[in-house]
Amino acid sequence: MAKREVYEQKTEEFILPVIEANHFELVDVEFVKEGSNWYLRLYIDKEGGVTIDDCELVSRAMSDILDREDYIEESYILEVSSPGLGRPLKKEKDFVRSLGKEVEIRLYKPVEKQKEFTGILKDFDKNSVTIETNEEEQKIFNRNDIALIRLAFDF
Repeated sequence: MAKREVYEQKTEEFILPVIEANHFELVDVEFVKEGSNWYLRLYIDKEGGVTIDDCELVSRAMSDILDREDYIEESYILEVSSPGLGRPLKKEKDFVRSLGKEVEIRLYKPVEKQKEFTGILKDFDKNSVTIETNEEEQKIFNRNDIALIRLAFDF
């Protein structure tokens, strides 16, 4: 397991009791390098949406945990935020919640000369995702070929 994955897994284990005690949902944890900086990002959500105070509560708790456990070797910046409207579907519960809703799929490589598809999420499993396009055509994608899948939204 890569160091990044270990950091993300440990972060999730340490913060889950705080998340659950406050009736939040831990949407995602990522440890990523952008430019010359490493970021430890926690994305949280709750019914009705998260507030700045919610993010601050989780950030303070995570800071205390990080000081106590000291399991990340690199220098990093801690960020806690809402996943936003364009949040990707990553966990099974994200897919379950999105069944019957319109999703956008971006692929790593083109299929039928295109990399982006939109349709109603009809089915999924650990290996595939099925959507129904506007033309009422079923398309099945291998999950390993999907770079991004998220709810579609129009403005």
